[in-house]
Amino acid sequence: MTDDVSTDLLERASTLVAAAKKAGADAADVLVVRSQSLGASWRLGKLEDIERSESTDIGLRVMIGQRQANISSTDLSAARFAELAERAVAMAKLAPEDPYCGLADKSMLAKAIRDLDLDDHAPPPAEWLTEQAAQAEEAALAVKGVTNSEGAGASWSHGAVALATSDGFAGSYGGSSYGIGCSVVAGEGTLMERDYEGSSARHKDDLEDAARIGREAATRAVRRLNPRKIKSVTVPVIYDPRVSNGLIGHFAGAINGSAIARGVSFLKEMMGEAIFGAQIEIMDDPLRMRGSRSKPFDGEGVETRAMAFIKGGVLQSWVLDSTAARQLGLKTTGHAARGTGGPPGPSTTNLYLAPGPLSPKELIGEVKQGLYVTDLIGMGVNGVTGDYSRGAAGFWIENGELTYPVSEITVAGNLKEMYASLTPASDLVFRYGTNAPTVRIDSMTVAGT
Repeated sequence: MTDDVSTDLLERASTLVAAAKKAGADAADVLVVRSQSLGASWRLGKLEDIERSESTDIGLRVMIGQRQANISSTDLSAARFAELAERAVAMAKLAPEDPYCGLADKSMLAKAIRDLDLDDHAPPPAEWLTEQAAQAEEAALAVKGVTNSEGAGASWSHGAVALATSDGFAGSYGGSSYGIGCSVVAGEGTLMERDYEGSSARHKDDLEDAARIGREAATRAVRRLNPRKIKSVTVPVIYDPRVSNGLIGHFAGAINGSAIARGVSFLKEMMGEAIFGAQIEIMDDPLRMRGSRSKPFDGEGVETRAMAFIKGGVLQSWVLDSTAARQLGLKTTGHAARGTGGPPGPSTTNLYLAPGPLSPKELIGEVKQGLYVTDLIGMGVNGVTGDYSRGAAGFWIENGELTYPVSEITVAGNLKEMYASLTPASDLVFRYGTNAPTVRIDSMTVAGT
């Protein structure tokens, strides 16, 4: 984000905070979000479309005593700020009391804004994006067995964020994002299978090669041809890295401070208890350089920091913003996330399961009979009980080797038991906001025919 854009957004945020105070708010904060995007789609050797979008939104939160209200707008003209502030204050006066609302503790606000190298600065030309999409699809269609394409795409986006509060905090940061993806079909008639591959990065130079992405999507689709059905059985289940992060995502939801405060989490009584094996660590690092969800301060202006949520298998902390922290009699962990349309809420940033010592091949090699999962379907997870049941597809393991593809199956268990028997491999790669290596669960129910 350029200095001019940063200054402009902060000035508008600060101006609206002042307008809110003048209108009668006891406290206020303002979030401004400016976004741009450019994308190209390519299918069957032809350009499908090029899309570009730009938007700027502003969100105001005001507090009068223990009452609060939020209002958002796309009109950033200073002339409208007084009207916006007056409306927000009028809404707050009618809102029910919330004993836990309020700005973050001033002592926890970020004093300096760290540079996390999130911004590539120079947007790519549309021609470059088109070329990347074309290369990905061309490489995919060249793989034997591929019969059709669902298309390839390349994109660039940029987001800028500015936050100002009536307690004196003012900060901003920006970041770019690039992406390439490809999806193709293998086989014919009723014996077709599809698969995909993609890459995303903050900086263009960190993207994976477009042709490699296309070849990987095609190889995955061809490998899935002629899947078999299997009988119901209880066996070890191994999760491929592109689905293993879901297990860590369910953990993040279970330790979210809002869920804990409401008493609707299967881990609500587990603080300080062993949830995973003694070798397991789960970290969150909002300060990761070029991280996909990195940020120097959270949605309340609190300074962010790396922390362990699981250390030695033991639960160390909830994920907290200021409101959830007050409900639980604790301090925020700097995990407030928000948009312009509502108040902050707790959320993780760059969450990851630390890798283990075994390679994926060694992890699979220890399994006599089992399932290797590459795809999950549906959202059959109960956050209150931890019960887990999802449709799946992947490959059957025999004597430590992947043998044939399987589909139309369901994997089921309870997350508490699954976490207790979880073993990570050594192949952690940071691709998403939540990341995990290949993971083995020692025993799950696999429902087939």
